[in-house]
Amino acid sequence: MSSMSPAESEGLSATATAGPHRIARSISATWWYTVSALMVFQFMVVLIWFGVQSSTDATPAALAIVGVGGLLWCASCVALLLQYRHRDDTAGAVAGWRGIIVPLAVSAAVGVGAGLASGLWIIGALPLVQALMLLNWPRGVRLRLVIVAMALMTGAMFVDLRMTDTADEATARNWWMLGFFSILLPAMTVTSLWWWDVLATLDRARAAESRLGATQERLRVATDVHDLQGHHLQVIALQLELSERLLEKDPDAALDQIRLARASVAEARQGTRDLAMRFRGVPLRDEIANAVDLLRAAGTTADAEVDPDSDHAPASVLGPIIRETTTNALRHGGGKWAHLSLTRDGPRWRYEIANDSASDTTPSSDGSGLEGISRRVAEVGGSAQVHRGKHEFSIVVLVPGETTAGEKR
Repeated sequence: MSSMSPAESEGLSATATAGPHRIARSISATWWYTVSALMVFQFMVVLIWFGVQSSTDATPAALAIVGVGGLLWCASCVALLLQYRHRDDTAGAVAGWRGIIVPLAVSAAVGVGAGLASGLWIIGALPLVQALMLLNWPRGVRLRLVIVAMALMTGAMFVDLRMTDTADEATARNWWMLGFFSILLPAMTVTSLWWWDVLATLDRARAAESRLGATQERLRVATDVHDLQGHHLQVIALQLELSERLLEKDPDAALDQIRLARASVAEARQGTRDLAMRFRGVPLRDEIANAVDLLRAAGTTADAEVDPDSDHAPASVLGPIIRETTTNALRHGGGKWAHLSLTRDGPRWRYEIANDSASDTTPSSDGSGLEGISRRVAEVGGSAQVHRGKHEFSIVVLVPGETTAGEKR
């Protein structure tokens, strides 16, 4: 990655708080897909329960207990899944016991009621076993737990088979389906939660990477400023101290030291300006590469198109605009995709950044945002156009190929 400019560091710092929230939004779809897949599979198991009971001489009361109990069991598992999503990785499985005690009690009650009503061990054991799979167990515990659970469910299935008449082919097929899906449910649950944990860990690492990049750049800038200013301030302090000692004995020599101190101040100011210009003087190709890296670090799919002759574009004008528009995309974009381009358009240079729109954001109204970009471009005889669509937001900047040294940045 190319060196990051201070403005980029400030932009990323300003979005450090919002970045993780946007990343969290970007994986919400995956979370709800995981929840819906588990619930569909679990609801299928409840339907199989009901179907097996319907094929026997079960009473209407037993069918009602199995059906209603199965729905209550699914609802309790949804509550446990929501608790799992907001869990504390450093806490144990029962750290938030107030949030899990009711779903666990409901699952246990459903298991007892449905098991007694159906007379089946596998139906009586599965609700509580499944609820235990959804707790925030420490590393390694869930794997051993799911092995024990599958062994328990297998044993319960064979006990039920020995107690049930399965001479009829259709009945036997239903029983084997009941056993297969009941045994598979805990394993599928653990696999889905493991996949979610991996995805959440990757997104947290990506957010931490973006914050670390900004922190490292700020430390590097701070070190350079400290070294520069520290040296000059020490010299100035010695010169002023010497002038103070010479003031009564040799006023002319003291005046010379004061003049040297004043020159040192001017040298320090010039050094600071040179340092700032060194950071601002990043080639536009590197500016855009940095912008793409920042967007990708925040979880956005970003790409760029840069003209091979971009070194001839006015970097003093376009550099700050690239940094400002990147910050704007980080703060207010939808966070899914972004595209940047810098191309020649006849005698002018055309810079464009397009990204998806966030449905829950409003246009920025501060002067340092889009209005600031328009003023900066107008000062060099260029133009800026903002396009807001329902699903897309873009900024197009056109600037002359040459800018005079006296023009404001």
